[in-house]
Amino acid sequence: MSFLALAPCQVPAQAAGPVGPRPAPALGSAANPLPLDVSRISPLAQLIFKVPVFALMFALGLGLTGDALVIFRTRPGLIARLLFGSCILVPLLALLVLKGPLGAAMAPPARLAIALIAVCPSAPLTLRKARKHGGNWNLAALIQVLAAMTAIVSIPLLADLYSSSFGVQDWDIKPQQIAKQIISVQLLPLGLAILVRRWRPDLASRFEGPIEKLAGLLLMLLIVVVLIKTFPLLAGYVPANGPALLAMALVVLGSLVLGYGLGGPGRSHRVTGSLLTSMRNPGLALLFSSLYVQTPEPVKVGILCYLLINMLLSIPFLRWLGKEPAIDSSPAAAQV
Repeated sequence: MSFLALAPCQVPAQAAGPVGPRPAPALGSAANPLPLDVSRISPLAQLIFKVPVFALMFALGLGLTGDALVIFRTRPGLIARLLFGSCILVPLLALLVLKGPLGAAMAPPARLAIALIAVCPSAPLTLRKARKHGGNWNLAALIQVLAAMTAIVSIPLLADLYSSSFGVQDWDIKPQQIAKQIISVQLLPLGLAILVRRWRPDLASRFEGPIEKLAGLLLMLLIVVVLIKTFPLLAGYVPANGPALLAMALVVLGSLVLGYGLGGPGRSHRVTGSLLTSMRNPGLALLFSSLYVQTPEPVKVGILCYLLINMLLSIPFLRWLGKEPAIDSSPAAAQV
């Protein structure tokens, strides 16, 4: 997997010639060393990035009930569409935008930020928004679980596609390396919480809400910490990255419309679909940027800008969805 295919390449000034810029060096050369040594990130820094994602997935597992299994049995088509849209179609949409004129006009860190956030599905905060805007919480929770599992395979495959599309080779992260991160911060807490739900449902119901709120607070704290650390870069990011911001807006709008269409009939499913496809996993994207990007600060700023644009565009879209007449989308009404 070569996420750094989209990262900045440092070319010495004396290498430039009158014939124009040279091609970007192959990944792994002296001009672009491979930042694969995870030990360069302090244990405390790794913990700061991992704990919010861990807590959010634990809260998700505590809230899973038998209703999610009913949806799994009765609406396989709907589940398959939304899962495919979130894990595959949104990253492909982002790749299409990056390969266009806007991608050519933006800085490499901005391209990498869009790529990272696009390939990271399963945003746990989707559940809270689904409740708030009239979505189907059980459907959102089920897709979150399946997307976290699918990401073990989809992220490496999509990263290879991104890398080959941008013509960079020589850096390959195997699925098991991605699996280690996803299992430790997503699937492990999810499995532990499901066990708690099975053995002590009273405790699960009691602590689901507080843990979910704490997890959301930790994620917001993480974003604030990253925002403070990267603030000097943020001040000049907006005026200097107009094409990147426009590209982010296109990806967000396209994702919202995509989820709306994949949700099928029923306002609750359309709301849920729009949230599942448009919202990405910022904790996972920030973690990957810290572990695998040589100069992560500009990339993190891009991820934060993407989150802000997502929030600004999703608010009017969800309000518009809220004005749609409610349609019976129960399994008995429509077997999709």
